[in-house]
Amino acid sequence: MAMVTRILMVDDDRELCELLGDYLHNEGYTVEFAHDAEEASERLQRAERYQLMVLDVMMPGRSGLELLQSIRPRLTLPVIMLTGRGEDIDRILGLEMGADDYLAKPANPRELLARIKAVLRRAQPVARGTLFPDRIVEARGVVLDPGQRQVSVKGENIDFTGAEFNVLAYLINNAGEVLSKEQLTELVLHRPLSPYDRALDVHVSRVRQKLARQLPDELIKTHRGVGYQFLRGDA
Repeated sequence: MAMVTRILMVDDDRELCELLGDYLHNEGYTVEFAHDAEEASERLQRAERYQLMVLDVMMPGRSGLELLQSIRPRLTLPVIMLTGRGEDIDRILGLEMGADDYLAKPANPRELLARIKAVLRRAQPVARGTLFPDRIVEARGVVLDPGQRQVSVKGENIDFTGAEFNVLAYLINNAGEVLSKEQLTELVLHRPLSPYDRALDVHVSRVRQKLARQLPDELIKTHRGVGYQFLRGDA
């Protein structure tokens, strides 16, 4: 029997929830709703029940950003933020707090479905023959296990979101090579790079911050206007 993919949608707009929920239900997903952060917190007491959360930024009481901040890094549940159109600061803050992706409101059901599929795909094993590692990789004191989807430094595990893990996996497996932003966006976010899209940049920044807590040396170099490079020890 195929596993049911259960989504928690957190939004105070009940009409929008009904619209998006019906669409996703017709696509084979099970959707449950919470209409404020407190109700969502109660449902997340059983976080293993859900495979993904769709979370609105602006809600009465605690905002979606505050809810996200309260659950990370304790819960690694993938999260797609719904933000106001043009609210770049909310998108960046959401990614910095551990969201996997974002979508501007009013959310198009078909686009939301595409983002959900992309985010869920990031947590799945990647086919061999790609730039993704198919065995444990160790470089510059970082040990990445693609099978267990774990990263450790000096014997201590570091928590990464799905997107952050995949960013590091592609970069460390191709240490010394420059991977372009266009290439990494396609590989990690499963969509083309669009103008003013800073999602990949924020994910890379988060990876840097987490590694820097244990390893102060520069590990990931920015090649402005080109892409990113995981530096070899002799670089």
